[in-house]
Amino acid sequence: MTASPKTFSAAILAGAVATALSAAAIVQPASAAEQVKCYGVSLAGENDCAAGAGTSCAGTSKVDYQGNAWKLVPKGTCETTELPEGRKGSLEPLERDVPA
Repeated sequence: MTASPKTFSAAILAGAVATALSAAAIVQPASAAEQVKCYGVSLAGENDCAAGAGTSCAGTSKVDYQGNAWKLVPKGTCETTELPEGRKGSLEPLERDVPA
């Protein structure tokens, strides 16, 4: 018994969809792994999360470059990011520019 062209086409389509889905599953974690939390680099209200006491999460930082607020940045760029007045990003929370 031979497969009909319709059955053959459905099998090819199913294989293509399965391949695309598995490739997407592999790419997502890799790109997420290439991002790191960089403290003290976001503008007021543009942090990604963890803005410390008095704030709840994303978009809640009160001042530019708030030391305890982070933004995801490409791995390897955080501590080399140059900001106004000699500030630099940090992989750990900072005590500078934290509102009272």
